[in-house]
Amino acid sequence: MARSSSGKSVARAASTGGGATYRGQMPVNWYAALVVIVLVGLGSVAWAKYNYNRAPTVVEPAVGTTWHAGLAFDVCGKMEPALAASPPNASTGLTTSGSGVLQIAPKTAGEAGNNATVGKFASGYTGLTLTNTSLKYPGSTEYKNGQKCAAGTPDAGKVGEVMARWWVIAAAQGKNHQLQETGGTTTVNPASLKFADRQLITVGFAPSGTQLPKPPTSTITGLLDVLSGGSAPVATTTTAPGATSTTAPPSTSTTAPPSTSTTAPPSTSTTKPTTTSTTTTHQ
Repeated sequence: MARSSSGKSVARAASTGGGATYRGQMPVNWYAALVVIVLVGLGSVAWAKYNYNRAPTVVEPAVGTTWHAGLAFDVCGKMEPALAASPPNASTGLTTSGSGVLQIAPKTAGEAGNNATVGKFASGYTGLTLTNTSLKYPGSTEYKNGQKCAAGTPDAGKVGEVMARWWVIAAAQGKNHQLQETGGTTTVNPASLKFADRQLITVGFAPSGTQLPKPPTSTITGLLDVLSGGSAPVATTTTAPGATSTTAPPSTSTTAPPSTSTTAPPSTSTTKPTTTSTTTTHQ
C-alpha cells in the first residue's frame, strides 16, 4: 500500500509540474516587459549623458563680451558728423564714444546674440530713428523709402531708400591691425544688420543701387587704435566734434580776451609816456 501511495504521488507531481502543459503556460509577457524596461532604462541613461556632455550653443556677442565697430551715416550723399557720445550712465550696453566708434558690450539677453543689431543700438540712442524703411539722423529730416532727397543735398530730387553697407577688418596678431577689410556688402534691411567684431558700417538714405562709402578716416583710425590695444577715443576725439560749437568756443573766447586785454594796456601805456616825453623835449 505504501508503494502504491508513493507512486500515485509521483505521478500526480509529474502531471502537474513537468508536463508539456506547464511549459506552454510560461509567462512570456512578463519577460517581454522586463526586456522593454531594461532597454528604456539604458536609452534614458544614454540620452541624459549625451545632453550633459553637449556644450550649450551660445550666439555671440554674449552678455559680458565686448566688441568694437565703426558707424557712420550718409544721408542723401552727405556724410553726417559722428554721433555724440552716449551718456556715461546709459542703461544699454550698445554705446558710442562719440568718434564713431561703437562699444558692443551687451548687458542683457535682449541686446545680446542675434539681438545685437544696428536697429537695437538706434532704439537706445536719443534722437536717432532707424528701421528697415526709415531713417532720421538726430536733428535732421526723417526719410522713408520712396521719398525724394531734399533740396540742397548732393542727391536732391532723387528717390531714395534706407540701406547700409558693411565691412569687417581682418584680425591680426598682437597689436598690429591693418586696414585689410572684407565685405563691402550692401543690405536694404539696416536695422536688422547684426553687429560683428571689427566691423565698419555706413548707414544711409540714397538712390537704389548706390555704393555707400566707408566711414570717415577719423572713425576708421579710432577703431584701429582700439583694436590695437589703445584707449578708446572717448574724451579726445568724441567730445571735440559735438562740443566744438558749444563748449569749446566759450572756453576759448573767455580765456583769450583776458590775457590779451591784460597784456595790451601795459605795452600801450609804456609807449605813450615815451612819446610824450619826446614831444616835451622838442618844445
